[in-house]
Amino acid sequence: MDATSSRTVGTAAAKAAEVPGRRVAEPADPLAPYQAADFPWYGLDEGWTGRRWLLQAGAGGNRPGPARSIDYGSVGHGEQPPKQPEAPGPRRFAVVVTVARRPGRRSADGTGVLEATSAASAAWLAGSGLLAVTWPGQLDRGRRQEWLDQQTALAWDLADDLGGPGWSPLTLPVNGLPQPFRYRESEYGWVLAGEAPGVLLGAYGRGVSAYGVGFSAIADLVAYTRP
Repeated sequence: MDATSSRTVGTAAAKAAEVPGRRVAEPADPLAPYQAADFPWYGLDEGWTGRRWLLQAGAGGNRPGPARSIDYGSVGHGEQPPKQPEAPGPRRFAVVVTVARRPGRRSADGTGVLEATSAASAAWLAGSGLLAVTWPGQLDRGRRQEWLDQQTALAWDLADDLGGPGWSPLTLPVNGLPQPFRYRESEYGWVLAGEAPGVLLGAYGRGVSAYGVGFSAIADLVAYTRP
């Protein structure tokens, strides 16, 4: 989501552009974009004994340093959400979003300004990620896009106000130490956002209790490529 024009700092639209959604082309080696990142990746800690899997890593706007460097990405735990919502059976999953701490910088096309990343960046990525895998199956394609637009706008507003009444405090372990998060639950699942050493963290899930999860830096990404 590269900004295409300058926007007023602090608006929900500007917050939505804090972590742009320009995707890195999928490499032959799915680990390549993760290994190219200059920040640690986080996932659920050893308390999670189920399946782990990779999602996607993304590149941000232009800034000093290597071109198209990785700014954020996600890893999943449990059952992968179905690509078609009509697929039968419930899914239990939790996805952890890691966001690099970045200063404000120009957008990729040079026409706008991207704000520095913050916990709101992680909250929005987590919220939009949840929406992408939980849209109501009874909606046709046209109505689905309308629903996504409406819900994404709401996710932007909520992410822009982490201290507001739409969120509750929740303390969870990060690398074994208690860390404060902001948490919200809806009919589609739950979303939370906070911080970890060197990065910002977001997470979303369904069928897995957010109150029972913990996070840790990933020591071996290969564990996320096993069947």
